[in-house]
Amino acid sequence: MLVIIAVLSLLPMARLVIAAVAPGGEVDLAGFGARLARPAALRAMWHTLDTASFGAVLALCLGIPFAIVVTMTDLPGRKIVGFLLLLPLMIAPQVTALAWLHLFGPSSTLLGMLGLAPPPGTPNPMLGRNGIILLYAVQHAPIVFITMRAGLSRVPRDLVEAARSCGAGPLGVLRTIVLPVVRPYVVAAAALAFVSGVGNFGIPALLGMPVNYLTLPTLIYQDLSSFGPSVLPQIAALSVLVGALALAGMGFQSVALRGAGHRLAAGTPAQLELGRYRWPAAGLCWLVIGLILVLPSCALLATSLVPSFGVPLTWQTVTVANYTEVLVRQASTVRAFRNSLLLASGAALILALGAIPMAVVLERFDRRWRRVLGSVVDLPYSIPGVVLAIACILLFLRPLPLIGSLYATASIILVAYAMRFLTLAMKPVATAVGQIPRDLEEAAAVSGAGPFRRLWTIAAPLAAPAAVAGGLLVFMSAFNELTVSALLWSSGKETLGVVLFSLEEAGLGTQAAAIAVSTIVVVIALLLTLDRFGRRLPAGILPWR
Repeated sequence: MLVIIAVLSLLPMARLVIAAVAPGGEVDLAGFGARLARPAALRAMWHTLDTASFGAVLALCLGIPFAIVVTMTDLPGRKIVGFLLLLPLMIAPQVTALAWLHLFGPSSTLLGMLGLAPPPGTPNPMLGRNGIILLYAVQHAPIVFITMRAGLSRVPRDLVEAARSCGAGPLGVLRTIVLPVVRPYVVAAAALAFVSGVGNFGIPALLGMPVNYLTLPTLIYQDLSSFGPSVLPQIAALSVLVGALALAGMGFQSVALRGAGHRLAAGTPAQLELGRYRWPAAGLCWLVIGLILVLPSCALLATSLVPSFGVPLTWQTVTVANYTEVLVRQASTVRAFRNSLLLASGAALILALGAIPMAVVLERFDRRWRRVLGSVVDLPYSIPGVVLAIACILLFLRPLPLIGSLYATASIILVAYAMRFLTLAMKPVATAVGQIPRDLEEAAAVSGAGPFRRLWTIAAPLAAPAAVAGGLLVFMSAFNELTVSALLWSSGKETLGVVLFSLEEAGLGTQAAAIAVSTIVVVIALLLTLDRFGRRLPAGILPWR
């Protein structure tokens, strides 16, 4: 199990670093520095830091209030509000970008129905820096929400009640009690949102590349497209830079969370009563949900129901021809649906089955080594997907013993998915395995059961619901993934994310919208399945429950 973890997590990163600093077999730090000092690289690095930083700040402004009202108050319908706020995180970034592009552009079908569409020829306000920052905030606010909920659930009710008995109002309690306690979680949430912005490819690809506003992931994509003799060391150097920025953010998050160990007595989580502000607060939450989720989704749906851009949506023009085209007639899109379904299902099945023995093995280590090995498992998911894709290209480009070369095959995408989403399958299973009483295994061992029999008869049945939940999380993440597959796909091996991106670039936005709506339906159906399944899962697996 330790060898498997090392192969899936450490080997690709080691190969990437070697290709960046020693492309010819000898260490060449001067060449590495020169490749990073190119004007295009420096400009892309500044764009990456700029958009990721401001996007993280806006994500905090959006995610923290939602975390407070959902976790600590008696807000009506707070479970549904939390569920809906998490949807942007489950929807692919390129789908989010496409929805907002179709909402505000001069060809917006939805605004055209309302007579609010900008005049023809007006630049789309979502293109460029400001649009990228806004969508980073929308996409990464759920990350802030999840992180802050973990911190807010640690605030004991005794502290809040003591402050209220001394005359402090709700805002005073938040300012003097709650926010000081959860300050490390605020820093950690900001770091996670920043890291997610550094590695995001789908949003800057659709909003930045059309106006030549490049971040590091999109610059790597463009460099790889212009294949040449020096491109591999060049993109390897850029990938190491992106990975270093992401790891710096993750390190900052770890340092911040070290300060989360307050000496607080465990007890019932704190609650604040909103009183007469319950329904106004609920109305404001639903208004925000409508603006960031419902309205763009309606714009995407409206675009998918017209024959082409510029045609108004009426009872006479409404059509499902775009869905028929992408789901039945068009060979590339039908193939992409099949490829994404097979690859996502394969990765989910492999990781769901493998997570149980891995979790059982890791449970045998002491806490310090579990933390180290957990960080190793998290590594491919923590770094940007474009970095992992380049590492897989370098690792599998040349033939390897027994398996040969995986480059330009579907297998390389499957392996990359297994590397990237291993931690999604491991987290719920590790939680479930950690809650299995040791008495059960000790009794089985005394009765003569060996390790494999104990695994099959005790750990596997008890951890099976968590493994299914982890597999569904992997499937949702891989089904419409773009960042990894954009660099690894080959002819006949297209995935949904790649086809959607290609259709939008080719000006077939109505067909791209039909694919996007289809993927949203699949994601929502799986999330509802997970929610129904949540009663059988350990507490904390589903963040909206």
